Amino acid sequence: MRDPYEVLGVDRKASAADIKSAYRRLAKKLHPDANKNDPKAAARFAELNAAHEIVGDEDKRKAFDHGEIDAEGKPRFRGFEGFGAGAGPRGGFGDNTHFESFSFGPEGFTRTTRGRGGGGGGGGGGGFAGFEDILRDAFGRAGGGGGTGRRGGARFEAEDFGAPGADVHADMSVTLPEAARGVTKRLQLPTGKDLDVKIPAGILSGQQVRLRGQGVSGQGGAGDVLITVHILPHSFFTLDGNDVKLDLPVTLYEAVLGGKVRAPTLDGHVELTIPPWTNSGRTFRLRGKGFPMKGGHGDLLATVRIVLPEGSDAELEALMKKWRGEKPFDPRGDM
Repeated sequence: MRDPYEVLGVDRKASAADIKSAYRRLAKKLHPDANKNDPKAAARFAELNAAHEIVGDEDKRKAFDHGEIDAEGKPRFRGFEGFGAGAGPRGGFGDNTHFESFSFGPEGFTRTTRGRGGGGGGGGGGGFAGFEDILRDAFGRAGGGGGTGRRGGARFEAEDFGAPGADVHADMSVTLPEAARGVTKRLQLPTGKDLDVKIPAGILSGQQVRLRGQGVSGQGGAGDVLITVHILPHSFFTLDGNDVKLDLPVTLYEAVLGGKVRAPTLDGHVELTIPPWTNSGRTFRLRGKGFPMKGGHGDLLATVRIVLPEGSDAELEALMKKWRGEKPFDPRGDM
């Protein structure tokens, strides 16, 4: 995968707000629904989500910037602790260098450590933990009979040598209404396998759905599929915890005279009563009309925004001029 900063089109010193803004802008542009005739749209969109998963998370971003994880979020291999720690200026070994040899016999894996002065010994030490995994993979087919091996406090049972199946990681994007009510969507995994994935109602962006036994098969069984869910930006709803925020446009005469207006929610439209002389910026709370949560739903917070008609209106302008002359009013007097 490409550098996540490059995918998002931001500088490495970009702020969290800049990264979020770039992601939202590109999500709208690259969403498969907006590029139905482009067979590569899904791949580009998945790459965008994976990039945001890294640099959009403060901890993962630090780990990536420090070289601890790669662009896919996987830990980078740093070598064995037992080697190179005491290297001299010319790449040789310093005074504290110790040499380790490994052998596999009737009692399992053993290690011998020899220092510069000729001393030796077995047991645990830095660097062996990572080597265990390599040996376990290398001898995955040879773990039939025999006893258990020892290395310090670690034990290798015979069944440990059956190579387990690998987990498969994938990303899926859903709309806010889909996340609220739940949805079943078809997903093509990186392996090429197609799955119908059931997304539960009330899932939040960044949460994962685990499909057990649907991953890559191995001698020790099949791995899992881990799907990270991303909620797409909505054109007029925003999520704030379990509350949903909405800017509700009203006309000047609705704000002055009051009346019933049609307001959208995640599960359909409702009628909202606007009292006379409602100011722009006033927020109305519709209880239970927000995002699902344990034991119920959040609320819908509808904030009134007075919108004037496009173009000019001579009558309205004449009325405003008359009102300005006869009934002057300064809303900024206390500022």
